[in-house]
Amino acid sequence: MKAAILINNKKPLVVAELELPKTLEYGQVLVKVFYSGLCGAQLNEIDGTKGKDKFLPHLLGHEGSGLVLNTGPGVTTVKKRDHVVLHWRPSTGIQSPTPKYKWGNKTINAGWITTFNNQAVISENRLTKIPKSFDLKIAPLFGCAMTTAMGVVNNDAKVKIGESVVIFGLGGVGLAICQTASLVSAYPLVGVDLYKNKINLAKKFGMSHGFIHDFKKIDKSIKKIVGEKGADVVIDTTGNTRVIEQCYRLTHPDGKTILCGVTKKNHNVSIYTLPLHFKKVFKGSHGGDSKPDVDIPRFIRLLNSKKMNLSKIITHEYSLDNINQAIKTLRSGKAGRIIIKMD
Repeated sequence: MKAAILINNKKPLVVAELELPKTLEYGQVLVKVFYSGLCGAQLNEIDGTKGKDKFLPHLLGHEGSGLVLNTGPGVTTVKKRDHVVLHWRPSTGIQSPTPKYKWGNKTINAGWITTFNNQAVISENRLTKIPKSFDLKIAPLFGCAMTTAMGVVNNDAKVKIGESVVIFGLGGVGLAICQTASLVSAYPLVGVDLYKNKINLAKKFGMSHGFIHDFKKIDKSIKKIVGEKGADVVIDTTGNTRVIEQCYRLTHPDGKTILCGVTKKNHNVSIYTLPLHFKKVFKGSHGGDSKPDVDIPRFIRLLNSKKMNLSKIITHEYSLDNINQAIKTLRSGKAGRIIIKMD
């Protein structure tokens, strides 16, 4: 199997041939991976954002699409030749032991799901079956971006019809949140980013107002749209501490600030907490508290009814051999969702 390996933090990934485990353990599923999404969460892992990485060297990736090649003991929710979405949020089925791969005489660690590899041993509860007719290039979006977005809007923010929503950061997750908020009739729906191309893209997904980010001017610009007391819901996808503080300031006293982005370790946020003792909410999202086995069929119905358009969220495609170039593009901030096609 071919895989991209994280050997050391803050270093390029190494693409190499690895040896699969000889047998599948209880609850494990062998999957041929067709496509993987590239999420900002992988940048956090590569950079060691959360602190020392005790699992190095290891594989990466947490959203993908593939074909079931074989199943281990106890697996009942998927079978050989099923098409599946690979997702990082747990679902139904067994949570299996995590696999270990061999690279010469070295052991390469992996989690319950990895997708930067053309074959992968996956925990049963990180797989959801999809129709064989469904586009496998689009399917990775259901592994993180869309499930997170729908969960943020429905579960974390509980956006009501006509509520004002502001989104800081219009990458893959931000664009997906924009489309989801539009589906539930949020208005005004405001997007903020550093790049004009992503603001233009968000307008295709229902965004009513878009702004290039400027710390000195953006508060005034947004309040002209949502009102002086702030927006009902403000969502951060950037993980930037100054932006998070700004999101909180722009949230109505009865509103919600939802955090999707992750700050670097020891990078702290300073906010005035008194409003939290009343009605204001300041909350971190864990994948929108999504339930993939329930949510993914819902998304497929919406997509088939043409109520959603996901293809435009994907702005770039790279091969696994060029994954470091894909990572460079993601770091540039100019991409929506990047897709990695396996060879």
